[in-house]
Amino acid sequence: MALISCLILRATIWCLESKTNISKWGMTARTWPCCRLRLASVAAVLLLLCLTTSLLGGLWLNAGCWGTRSDQIKLETKDLAGDDPSWGPHKMAVIVPFRDRFDELLQFLPHLHLFLSRQRIRHHIYIMNQADGLRFNRASLINAGVLLSANDTDYIAMHDVDLLPLNDDLNYSYPALGPYHVSAPNLHPLYHYPTFVGGILLLTKKQFHLCNGLSNRYWGWGREDDEFYRRIQEAGLKVFRPDGITTGYETFHHIHDPSRHRDQKRIGEQRRVQFIRDRETGVSTVRFRLLTTTKLHVHSAPCTVFSVQLYCNRSQTPWCEIPRK
Repeated sequence: MALISCLILRATIWCLESKTNISKWGMTARTWPCCRLRLASVAAVLLLLCLTTSLLGGLWLNAGCWGTRSDQIKLETKDLAGDDPSWGPHKMAVIVPFRDRFDELLQFLPHLHLFLSRQRIRHHIYIMNQADGLRFNRASLINAGVLLSANDTDYIAMHDVDLLPLNDDLNYSYPALGPYHVSAPNLHPLYHYPTFVGGILLLTKKQFHLCNGLSNRYWGWGREDDEFYRRIQEAGLKVFRPDGITTGYETFHHIHDPSRHRDQKRIGEQRRVQFIRDRETGVSTVRFRLLTTTKLHVHSAPCTVFSVQLYCNRSQTPWCEIPRK
């Protein structure tokens, strides 16, 4: 079933992207409606089967299926939406930058949805799918996600898709005092330097805009979080982190495949610019094209997939593309 779900998720996100991608894969405008109709039919049948199973036996998720926990967690059907007003006045938009990591997404969505629902955290998960030929830009995807997220959300979680919280004492509630770094350096399985704010960071939308979001100049992997830490400092905000968590580096499950290629190339001026505080770009200047908006359920976990094409100003950041040899 997991394999079928993965294939359907891959095909659904692919078919919902731009006509540019359709031609890239050799599909014509005539075959496109057929593809969409067939996928919708298959997805409807699978959803019907899943819902029938859930109604008959209740929803059970074995949280140890990816080797992190062996206990089973039951969630009442009424909690599935993740948005019960009785849980509190605040609602979180979980912004997940994404490209091609379908296996990780299949694990991430049900796990985080159940985790937050157990804490009675009102939330909705937004998958920011970068559907263009440019290098991956995590910061711009987060900026776009904040702008596209619903008006009924008043705070965000900048959340990596490969980081699963395991300790129920981790706090995802409204960060009224300042940015709250859930994946603190003493808890993250990989990064332990004191100014690290990557992985999972909570901010109110007001705090995020006070920093003007993240720099749009970081194409490829890494460094955008370090620059954002400087923005937080200059905005006069204090970063708060979990206290009293005793599980150390076992607090999260990192599901990143070590064989997966990370684009760490530094091209031309990028080697120098990556260490400079960017005072020109941010959430106020991010440019993108929204291709599709798709609401999905993955193992009963609701989410919205925004497929976007980012804009690259090649006169300012020519490293948004890797030069062809």
